[in-house]
Amino acid sequence: MNETLDRRSHAYRPDLADLRLKDRVTAAAYAEGAAAHVAVPVADIRPRPDPECGIDTQALYGEALTVFDTAEGWAWVQLQADGYVGYVPQDAIREGASGATHVVAVPRTILYPGADLRFPHRAALSMGSRVRVTGAAETRGTPYALLDDGAAMIAAHLRPIGENAPEDAVAVAARFLHTPYLWGGRSGFGIDCSGLVQMALAMTGTPAPRDSDQQGAALGTVIDPAQDGLRRGDLVFWKGHVGILEDPETLLHASGGTMSVTREPLQAAIDRIARLYGAPTRYRRP
Repeated sequence: MNETLDRRSHAYRPDLADLRLKDRVTAAAYAEGAAAHVAVPVADIRPRPDPECGIDTQALYGEALTVFDTAEGWAWVQLQADGYVGYVPQDAIREGASGATHVVAVPRTILYPGADLRFPHRAALSMGSRVRVTGAAETRGTPYALLDDGAAMIAAHLRPIGENAPEDAVAVAARFLHTPYLWGGRSGFGIDCSGLVQMALAMTGTPAPRDSDQQGAALGTVIDPAQDGLRRGDLVFWKGHVGILEDPETLLHASGGTMSVTREPLQAAIDRIARLYGAPTRYRRP
């Protein structure tokens, strides 16, 4: 009965599987899973419960997930936003829904213990993090959003959940310029190529898969540059890499070449990448 399913987006192991997959995979047991949310600024998601293995992706503060199993300090989870499956330290999550009302709308922002920028900061949160706002305050002319746990944030750095960014995805991606490259990264503290594309699209109301191969197979429509031309917002795919066009001649991408989010002439990127990974494999228009 077992189908060949992508384990990145389907929760199944020989001993346990998502109940929704009962007719598609064989496992010793099945579980509906329990609702939970991320309780740390950035939670690394790994393919196995081993702190020494590389990360596949990250989950951000307040994001929702489903927990299928916990053992020896690890939780086996599936992220609600993009369906990614993996292992996260159990102490990085909390049971139940977060009740979030707002999303961080700037690359990085500060969490204060109260409504005053002079207070020692409690943490820093990335764009895409979700918080529950319960009140408002103003200190020396600066408006703050008050959170349910008494913390405060700069109100202008937040946007109600469901309200899309006023700019396009390219402008959102450009706000991450010079952010460090991090394999598996998905935050304003470190991000990879597909994480940048996913974040930029998500903040403008377009859900996207997590990894570049998934994006290359599903996002928008395939285009032929020779026939359709290229324009702002088009995606350029290589084997294992993706970038977004700022204009027909300029690529924005999280680059392993500069180890940062960078702006690069498209042809220069094509020539440079070709030496190691070949020519672009696909162009798509979201």
